[in-house]
Amino acid sequence: MIRTLAKQVKEYRNASIVTPLFMLLEVVMETMIPFLMASIIDDGVNTGDIGHIYRVGGLMIVCALIGLSGGMLGGRFGAKASAGLAKNLRASMFEHIQSFSFSNIDKFSPAGLVTRLTTDVANIQNAWQMILKMAMRAPASIICALVMAFMINARLASIYLIAAILLGTALIFLVMHATKYFQQVFPKYDDLNASIEENVSAIRVVKAYVREDHETKKLNKASENIYKLFVKAEHNVIINNPLMQLTVYSCIILISWIGARMIVSSTLTTGELMSLLTYCMNILSSLMMLSMIFVMISMSVASARRICEVLDEEPELVNPEQPVMDVTDGSIRFEHVNFSYHKGSQEHVLTDINLDIHSGETIGIIGGTGSAKTSLVNLISRLYDVSDGQIKVGGVDVRDYDMETLRNQVAVVLQKNVLFSGSIYENLRWGNKNATEEECQEACRLACADDFIRSFPDGYNTHIEQGGSNVSGGQKQRLCIARALLKNPKILILDDSTSAVDTATDARIRRAFREDIPNTTKLIIAQRISSVQDADRIIVMEEGRINGFGTHEELLASNEIYREVYESQTSGGGDFDEKAGD
Repeated sequence: MIRTLAKQVKEYRNASIVTPLFMLLEVVMETMIPFLMASIIDDGVNTGDIGHIYRVGGLMIVCALIGLSGGMLGGRFGAKASAGLAKNLRASMFEHIQSFSFSNIDKFSPAGLVTRLTTDVANIQNAWQMILKMAMRAPASIICALVMAFMINARLASIYLIAAILLGTALIFLVMHATKYFQQVFPKYDDLNASIEENVSAIRVVKAYVREDHETKKLNKASENIYKLFVKAEHNVIINNPLMQLTVYSCIILISWIGARMIVSSTLTTGELMSLLTYCMNILSSLMMLSMIFVMISMSVASARRICEVLDEEPELVNPEQPVMDVTDGSIRFEHVNFSYHKGSQEHVLTDINLDIHSGETIGIIGGTGSAKTSLVNLISRLYDVSDGQIKVGGVDVRDYDMETLRNQVAVVLQKNVLFSGSIYENLRWGNKNATEEECQEACRLACADDFIRSFPDGYNTHIEQGGSNVSGGQKQRLCIARALLKNPKILILDDSTSAVDTATDARIRRAFREDIPNTTKLIIAQRISSVQDADRIIVMEEGRINGFGTHEELLASNEIYREVYESQTSGGGDFDEKAGD
């Protein structure tokens, strides 16, 4: 874990090194000041030597200025190093997440990844800054103060030493007891973020069903869980303060009492007593700093583990050593393919799939909910890897391709496609960042999106809100189809992507595909028979297996499932999940 995080220091390594050095300089200067103060009192004030007062006073000012400069520079470089570490952590995590396969992403919830990128990284940033500044300053201050105190009077200094040992032991025990609660807190942040994300993304549904009170209670419950854990942890940590105060005042009383008697017996000077009292405060306040460091580290350890879970996650899909960089055509071949989402699982989502699809064909895919239609097409662009068998695109196993090359030639319009904030042009150019305005408009014409776009006051420059919330479901689907067409793919997959489009527009889109992109292999997943009956061939899926594969007429004649669904839909209603006559 430490090695993983240390790699992210990178260009801020020098700042991380000099920060403790500047803090050490500040400590040394602060330690010198009480010693010089004792000299002023004993050798200047008591003897009436004004010159000595000026000389030592000037030296104190120099020490103070040097200490101030050290503290300021330490703070500046510490902030630079900690903020830089946070920046690198976020960038590395985000970049690493982009390399994940769908199976990797499935291991982490979206809310969990957001928490890791925000709250957990902020904890590491704060902890690193405190470690660089206080982890050097506090121990150095304790050591320097103890050394100076023993140089002045070993008998009185032993009081500090005993108090420091007792207080340090107590603080470590309290912090260790509080750590277990801090480790439980941050997973609860995932639940809180998940609740917020779900509520905000589905706010229209929440309002439509008047469930605001329910959602508020759910959020309050998640917040309450975090509150309780923090309170339990803080109940342990807050004992630090009274314990600290008790130790400080006990030491001051003891030193004052014993010191006063030593002054009377002329074994201690007034200046030395003043210095010892100052060192007492330095030592005990430094112990308090150490306790704060322990608390921060205990909080950040849980965050560090969660961050390292992401950074250490190995992408399950990687390029071969010598990848194929060209997809020759859009032919697709499944050879005895089995697939399960979990490695080693004996329960397959897809079982013994054998298909031979020619380049340029239009293939319809229908099946009930849970029949693995989407899983089937996800394997083509290698969003997942098969468990057994192989899939060939253009006559080459998809695992032999460079993944970027393959995915650029396999355009997928997913069931839940989203638009991003920006203009329509900017959204369309996700398909091809170099597409001209004419190419964007031609793609929209094929997707039957051109008409409604031109009806907007700003046309293709219309701003799309985050998630496409200011366009209808059918408009969003058509824009996503146009975006996919701009890739000029050899294979186009529409995963129930016209479900929000009326049947007339659906027919126009399919006709445009047939006439304008005849060489592109088209796979259309649909629930409506009318969306696929004109396809060259149709796949009927049932429980992860191919129940039928043929033309519309062939399936009507030979496939009972297809015939029942066709009759139920053409005789006045029903969908694929309803048996005829139900």
